[in-house]
Amino acid sequence: MENFVGDLNLKKYEDYISVFDALSHPARIKITGILAQGRQYVSELARLANISRPLLYMHLKKLEAARLVTSAMEISKSGKAMKYYRLEDFRIQVTKELLDGLSQSILLEPPARPPAELPGRAEKPETEEPETEESETEGKE
Repeated sequence: MENFVGDLNLKKYEDYISVFDALSHPARIKITGILAQGRQYVSELARLANISRPLLYMHLKKLEAARLVTSAMEISKSGKAMKYYRLEDFRIQVTKELLDGLSQSILLEPPARPPAELPGRAEKPETEEPETEESETEGKE
C-alpha cells in the first residue's frame, strides 16, 4: 500500500515530515476534521473551529504547504469573492517498517559543543599541569 497526499506519493522522509508537522497541532486536526465533512468558506470555517481568521489562515498555510488542503476563490451571486478550502484525499499508514526505512536516509548532525567559557568563569587550558603543594612551597624557603 502506498501512502499519498493528493497527487503526491510519499516516498522520502521530507514528505512525511511535512505532513506530520502539519498535523502536529490540535487546531489543524480540528480544521481537517471539519473539512473532512466538506469544503468550507473561510469565515464559516473560522466560526466552526472557534478561532480567529488570522489564526485560521496561519494554520491553513501550514496545511496547504503539506498539500493536505487546497483553496479556490469563487464569486458569490452578490459578486463577493469568497475563498473556500477543501481537504485533499490522503492515505498514510505509519508502521515500524516504514519508520525503519525512512530512518535509513536520515543523517543527524552531532550536537554542538558547549561554549568553553561561561561569562565570569575562565576555564584552565588542558595543557597546564595541576599545581601541587611542592610547587607552592618551593620559592618560599
